Amino acid sequence: MKSLTRFAGLAALILILSACGGGADQSGGPLPDDKLVIGVTAGPHEEIMEKVKEVAAEDGLEIELKVFNEYVMPNVALAENELDANSFQTHPYLEQFKEDRNLDIVAVFDTVTFPMGIYSDKIEDIKKIPKGAKLGVPNDPVNEARGLQLFEKAGVIKLKEDSGTLATPADIVDNPKNVQFVELEASQIPRQLSELDAAAINTNFAIEHGFVPTEDSIFIEGKDSPHVNLMAVRTENKDDSVLKKLEKAYHSEEVKAFIQEKYEGSVLPSW
Repeated sequence: MKSLTRFAGLAALILILSACGGGADQSGGPLPDDKLVIGVTAGPHEEIMEKVKEVAAEDGLEIELKVFNEYVMPNVALAENELDANSFQTHPYLEQFKEDRNLDIVAVFDTVTFPMGIYSDKIEDIKKIPKGAKLGVPNDPVNEARGLQLFEKAGVIKLKEDSGTLATPADIVDNPKNVQFVELEASQIPRQLSELDAAAINTNFAIEHGFVPTEDSIFIEGKDSPHVNLMAVRTENKDDSVLKKLEKAYHSEEVKAFIQEKYEGSVLPSW
């Protein structure tokens, strides 16, 4: 009987601690008005959200950040109620991820643009890519297509006109230097750059690795990039009032000035 009593007491304590604990709403429903748990990738997204956190606090909104080092788990964690929102991905990536995983999440406002760049440890001019070169691209469908389109824009290859945002190496119709594309997990490409002749690297991972995109890339997307980043939530929460507070903080002049001063064109405010 004593052991049963102890068990009941322990269960009650767990329930109390669960009720008192912070964090995302594990049961779904409306988001709280005064606190959000937001997932970000390490690097610029994390740094920008730290600034947003400061601004939001002045308006009575507490933000807790959870940092990820890849592109899959932030959406999975959001769908499973472990996060209230996330900030790390572009519109094309979100749409493809939703289709692939059948997740009910949606964009609520735009954040920043990270122009993708091509980097190399071996050459300083995109026109000097050698014949038979090994070129790295991210292995997720949307970012692979984006990387291939960047190499096309740089004049290295030519893609089918209708290949769009899901282009693969199979869509290459002209490859005068007979280059070979190597598909790698996006976050790992900077670490494997020495094994490649050049690679398309997402800016957040480039910056995290120590590159300055506007200085170290040998070719970079322009300001017309369609790959704008966003803040995502579960669809059931898209009209929750707390998101207006979050948008107000993110789109503030303080955050815009922080981005412009810190990243000097490598990350662009997109509002």
